[in-house]
Amino acid sequence: MLRNILIAFVIVVMFYNTYSNYETRTELAGIAQHFASKGAQEVGAANLVTAVVVTYRGFDTLGEVTILFLTASIIAFFLKLKDEDYESEITHRDTTELLVTASQILIPIIFLFGIYVFMNGHLTPGGGFQGGAIIATGVALMIMATPNLKLNYHVIHWVESVSGVSFVLIGVLGLIFIDGGFLSNKVFGDDLGEFGTLFSAGAIPIIYSFVGLKVGAEISNILNKYQKSQKEA
Repeated sequence: MLRNILIAFVIVVMFYNTYSNYETRTELAGIAQHFASKGAQEVGAANLVTAVVVTYRGFDTLGEVTILFLTASIIAFFLKLKDEDYESEITHRDTTELLVTASQILIPIIFLFGIYVFMNGHLTPGGGFQGGAIIATGVALMIMATPNLKLNYHVIHWVESVSGVSFVLIGVLGLIFIDGGFLSNKVFGDDLGEFGTLFSAGAIPIIYSFVGLKVGAEISNILNKYQKSQKEA
């Protein structure tokens, strides 16, 4: 009993110190102020979040993509699928007509929306990671509606590899030729386009497109491998 009272007392003291020393910030400070005041002018992206994620902290974004790649690789290692596993038929419960019909209508819309999200990430909320995840949900719906659907995993690997290499290549070109550094959106020139339009913010739409394709391919590959490893869906 005494121990519980002591623990509760310590917790109360900790929260009291946090509450008593809390100061509400009324304005941005430090680097955040620079991003807010200079971001649109320097990067040309209407979505400031995109400007920060893709350009100012491009190395962090590269790390996030790398983590996702490693996750997909680890899952593939433990599933240990062979080529013949992709061609095998899965014993599964019958899917409903509602699910099959809905998938035929929704899947094209989901893919189109995912592409829209990562192509317009510099203008509206969204970007490569969100758009890629949306595309992967379309693949998940395809698998649910048609468990024995044979996805061309060679194409998935090809899209993933080309997108990843292109993403890194643009970043390296920024380090070599541009003063802006890794993933500079001025890698293709100083003309960033007309602010607020689709063709603006320099290379950001291209970078986010590669990120979106890579994320979508990696998650789709995980879903495909997991499905093919199941005995019953």
